[in-house]
Amino acid sequence: MEFILNVIFWTLAIYGLFEIIKTIIYITTCTKMRSDGIYIIIAVKNQEERIEGFLRSTLFKILYGKEEYLRNIIVADLQSKDNTKEIAKRLSKEYECLKVVSWKECKDVIDNVDES
Repeated sequence: MEFILNVIFWTLAIYGLFEIIKTIIYITTCTKMRSDGIYIIIAVKNQEERIEGFLRSTLFKILYGKEEYLRNIIVADLQSKDNTKEIAKRLSKEYECLKVVSWKECKDVIDNVDES
């Protein structure tokens, strides 16, 4: 009986280790996001006229304000049918702390962090 419990325990431990490694690899390679820190997630959809002004204003307040610990901003596009995502991607080339992802990618990262 003790042998069976040890086998089950080690099987679950190895499975957990693989899940942690998979999550770390996914976060660092697929999403180009750091696995630590504080993130602001901005969900947008069809905001072509407002997104650039909003993001520049937000980035200015964060980068030049007193929020020294906050350097990670994620724009999660909710399948916009206009140029919202393209405008955000253009801004992400100017600002290193800004990442643009689809809502599914953002949700996958959040789900994987919660599980590990």
